[in-house]
Amino acid sequence: MRVLVCDPVSTRCLEVLKDAGLEVSYQPKISAEDLIKQIPEYDAVIVRSRTKITSSVIEAGKKLRVIGRAGAGLDNIDTKAALARNIIVVNTPESSTQAVAELTIGLMLSLARKIPLGDRGIKEGRWLKSEMMGIELKGKTLGIIGLGRIGRRVGAIAKAFGMKILVYDKRKLPEKLIKLLSAEVVDIDTLLSKSDFVTLHVPLTPETRHMISRERLAKMKKGAYLINTSRGEVVDEEALYEALKEGWLAGAALDVFKQEPPTSEVVKLPNVICTPHIGAQTVEAQEAAGERVAEKVIKALGLR
Repeated sequence: MRVLVCDPVSTRCLEVLKDAGLEVSYQPKISAEDLIKQIPEYDAVIVRSRTKITSSVIEAGKKLRVIGRAGAGLDNIDTKAALARNIIVVNTPESSTQAVAELTIGLMLSLARKIPLGDRGIKEGRWLKSEMMGIELKGKTLGIIGLGRIGRRVGAIAKAFGMKILVYDKRKLPEKLIKLLSAEVVDIDTLLSKSDFVTLHVPLTPETRHMISRERLAKMKKGAYLINTSRGEVVDEEALYEALKEGWLAGAALDVFKQEPPTSEVVKLPNVICTPHIGAQTVEAQEAAGERVAEKVIKALGLR
């Protein structure tokens, strides 16, 4: 059986696939056009976030049995089309939990202490100490929207900083978990109005697209900060631009965007910190994602 790997993965991923007797074609820069042409020859395909497995790709994949996503989000895979063809879709949400949580905290600290401004100033020959009065995380309220694996880990780290934790999740949350985080479960409007920092940890679905809308941004506490390491379209970028430009929000940190690379004006604002979708971009997370997606693909193909 043959596996096509369309995005950069760890060496360990390729080793595990080959050790199972699979023929592996590693093409981490494959174009959408070449993918359509080649997919009919493969039993499985593995992607990260770059490659889109559309309904057209799935239709062309006559032998396709498994789609593997090395990472968490499935918004680059047409899961409905896969289900219609009885194609198994596997992913590795557990692999990037620590990496994304640490980036979220890092972005929060960068906003609180204006770290990028200080770095940029010194490199430009400017000593901006007087412009860099920051705030401490201790005693501040963190609102976590989405208490899955990443949201929970962010909450645990934030608690260690001495932050008060507010949580919103559409699911019923275990009381033991809430007690462990010393958190308070509230509705989304209460969370927005009381939080000094709001961090987003939800998948992109029709329900969560523009979850942070113009109306909800207006409900946020004046002078608050927004951090998004989930998916770009969870936030209305135009509305966020206005809220930041007008000074309603003190700042935002964005690792994800509606379009990547981004074209939105929001990235040009001085009170916005941007990173190029690096939430899972650590050696440890990529090693784990690669090995686990390989193991899940092998199992789905019936080889273990």
